[in-house]
Amino acid sequence: MKVIIDTDPGQDDAVAILLALASPEIEVLGITAVAGNVPLALTAKNARIVCELAERPDIKVFAGCDRPLIQPLVTAEHVHGKTGLDGPTLPEPTMALQDAHAVDWIVDTLRVHDPGTVTLCPLGPLTNIAMALNKAPDIASRIARIVLMGGAYFEVGNITPSAEFNIYVDPEAADIVFKSGAPITVLPLDVTHKALVTQARNDAFRGLGTRVGTAVAEMTDFFERFDKEKYGSLGAPLHDPTVIAWCLRPDLFSGREINVAIETRSDLTRGMTVADWWGVTDRPPNAHFIGDLDAQGFFDLLTERLGRYA
Repeated sequence: MKVIIDTDPGQDDAVAILLALASPEIEVLGITAVAGNVPLALTAKNARIVCELAERPDIKVFAGCDRPLIQPLVTAEHVHGKTGLDGPTLPEPTMALQDAHAVDWIVDTLRVHDPGTVTLCPLGPLTNIAMALNKAPDIASRIARIVLMGGAYFEVGNITPSAEFNIYVDPEAADIVFKSGAPITVLPLDVTHKALVTQARNDAFRGLGTRVGTAVAEMTDFFERFDKEKYGSLGAPLHDPTVIAWCLRPDLFSGREINVAIETRSDLTRGMTVADWWGVTDRPPNAHFIGDLDAQGFFDLLTERLGRYA
């Protein structure tokens, strides 16, 4: 599977990238950075830090949009720390950032490869993807699938009472993506809040005895303090790696084809994913919305793949 990872690292984004780069079933064509958890300068830097942690300086990293389409940027340093990768001490990247803009590269890459052969994996706000679709509407039919982390139904919101962070940061972009006609799979909070890094699971990462295993354990040690306090849970939700895990093992997940609409106008519910889980409207399905996962199977897969790093 050929993929483009669009990301705003973020510790959980970093784990997702590490999972993808450890999986031979996935060919990462490149990584595109977007502003989200932290500003663009840091997300572009963090993506390269993670590639070097994985000993993959050959991966091309492109900087994309530094702000949402319309509204001011909202970031999440309160969760991820001032660098976005607080926790482990990792060296500054030495690999170069590519000259091309991420949006241009996404368009060019989708046009160069055969239709239906490239999957987009957005892990952050959907600004880069929406900009690419706006710039080149023809690429929508060339995308194999968009597999994204974002939104919620039963779990509702984690940045406002009604909105999940990635969608809330740029709901106008999300609206464009969900109306694009491209096949979409959504990994919402309903799933990621079941993928909890318990103490035993984090001990398994650390027990790998490698730079990657230790770094991942230190990342989750850092950001779980926020989620434990907020939700009273046994650990932190590991949001973004579920995207890559779905690409690898969709059998670990269950969901249904539904209509998802994005609220862009209401001050009260801006960024809400209005997910018609029960089919109460006549709006046609536009997304495969995941509702559950085999949490232990997910962590077994993740730990096994992270264990492939020396």
